[in-house]
Amino acid sequence: MKTDFIEIFQTIRAVLQPYATLGFSNRINSETTYDLWSDKNVVIDGEKRNELYFAAVMIHKGHVGFYYMPVYAEPEMKRIFDPSLLKLLKGKSCFHIKKLDDALLGHIENALAEGYRLYKEKAWV
Repeated sequence: MKTDFIEIFQTIRAVLQPYATLGFSNRINSETTYDLWSDKNVVIDGEKRNELYFAAVMIHKGHVGFYYMPVYAEPEMKRIFDPSLLKLLKGKSCFHIKKLDDALLGHIENALAEGYRLYKEKAWV
């Protein structure tokens, strides 16, 4: 069980990094923030966009934030979350993580895989 925020951040960042080779680009890669964006021109709900946020991890004062935009774009995505991950969801797309074990990390990995599948299906990446 990891409780050190730097260690939690680095672990989740390592899970996010392979997606940078699957059509996402990295805007911020610092000691406290790592994010991924799609640079594809898309139209969502009639609005043209030239980029689309996918996911990020950030160290905050009291938690590590895991930002997962597929759940914001498709709220039904919440169905795929294990209850242990879902209880960490604060707001629409931010998970507050204070402890990370292998099971929770596996749930994050599964969510990312499903989010990537959704973005591919919608031609957002």
